[in-house]
Amino acid sequence: MKPLDRLRALQADDLPVHGGRTLAYVYDGGDAEVDRIGREAVAAYAGSNALDPTAFPSLLTMENELVGFACTLLDAPEGAVGTVSSGGTESILLAGQGARDSRPDVTSPSMVIPSTAHAAFHKAAHYFRVRAVIVPVGPDFRADPAAMAAAIDDTTVLVVASAPSYAHGVVDPVTEIAAAAGAAGVRCHVDACIGGWVLPYAARLDRAVRPWTFAVDGVTSISVDTHKYAYAPKGTSLLLHRDPALRRPQFFASAAWPGYTMLNQTTQSTRSGGPIAGTWAVVTTIGDAGYLRLAGEVFEAVDRIVAAVEAEPALRVVVPPDSTLVALATDATCDPFTLTDELVSRGWYVQPQLSFAGQPPTIHLSVSAATRQHLDDFTTALRSSVAAAQAVGPVAVDEGVVAFIESLDPASLTDDDFDGLLAASGLVGAAADGSLELPTRMASVNAMLDVASAAMREALLIAFLDRLSRPSRLLA
Repeated sequence: MKPLDRLRALQADDLPVHGGRTLAYVYDGGDAEVDRIGREAVAAYAGSNALDPTAFPSLLTMENELVGFACTLLDAPEGAVGTVSSGGTESILLAGQGARDSRPDVTSPSMVIPSTAHAAFHKAAHYFRVRAVIVPVGPDFRADPAAMAAAIDDTTVLVVASAPSYAHGVVDPVTEIAAAAGAAGVRCHVDACIGGWVLPYAARLDRAVRPWTFAVDGVTSISVDTHKYAYAPKGTSLLLHRDPALRRPQFFASAAWPGYTMLNQTTQSTRSGGPIAGTWAVVTTIGDAGYLRLAGEVFEAVDRIVAAVEAEPALRVVVPPDSTLVALATDATCDPFTLTDELVSRGWYVQPQLSFAGQPPTIHLSVSAATRQHLDDFTTALRSSVAAAQAVGPVAVDEGVVAFIESLDPASLTDDDFDGLLAASGLVGAAADGSLELPTRMASVNAMLDVASAAMREALLIAFLDRLSRPSRLLA
């Protein structure tokens, strides 16, 4: 089979990236011509390297124009600067690393984050040894500004707010949080990876949006992903700083070897020019007016989805969404994990979120502009999925299995133990050819993960990823 034919065959098992029915991981503006332009730009620059801006000055021009567009969008003052990264996690990592390195006088630095902050901040804490001080949120799932302020101390190098939080889709009280950080002389980062390219247009559409941009005093940096609601190819994000001095600790240079002097503004050295060019091409094609139109379409979709959920007695919206993310929960008659499977079987990929901090499991939807044209089908699928889930009944995990899982220490388990647990959970099975076989329905798997501790979930899923990521020698 020819390589491109095999690619198409392999891709047949993937989730669709177009059509607005994949409500996590991908974002679709619904314009095939824009997608074509983006793909052609990626291909044209696939061999270019943004490592050295003097070698590929066209990439530098595109980066600076993208940052300029975002500066206008996010109310950045004159003198603000920014960097193109590979995605939201890298932007967050850079915000954490830059904050740490800006305070060499602090021997044990910490960051104050709400419990709803994206897991990438925990990754930054792990990578850069910046202790995460996790502050519980209020009953509205927003950060508690008084508790955040009380958590700031002499070791704090960064305070974090979300616009919006991923799990629930609500914007934190950035004004109060940034004021507390500013009063303490600490950086305040707003994670707007999801909302940064759509919330400014929401405000222009007269939707209620609490302040969160650089217009808020005390906000020192903002991350915004262009491969989300700028509808650009994967993967680019922007990290903006209020002024160059705030960005400077992010830069890395080394002349301590006999080769070229390494000079980087991101964690990467070599950076493919493809994503940068693809993003620039899409942003310049859609433009400000186009993004305003797309925002109108996505918020219409959000409102209609919320209405569809509220029309189902077994469902509820966890909290009214501030942006494009919707979290829904079920009552006792409808198992959320079974409902997830039923929606997936009807062509709607939604993302289950396990129970956390006393809150029950929920279902997450990241809505795209392209979702709007399929909402009648979504409403029908939701209604029939609820009925099917109610007919099946809740997924029950045997009490003995629950007790067994609770008795385990994930730190002491061996590979054989993990193999047994993975098989028992249904996460992996053996196909006829001996390869791993993934489950087609996940309700029982998610139910078992839901009764496990966070540490056990992490350990099991790491073991799962390890088993999946094993070499295939077909190309040798």
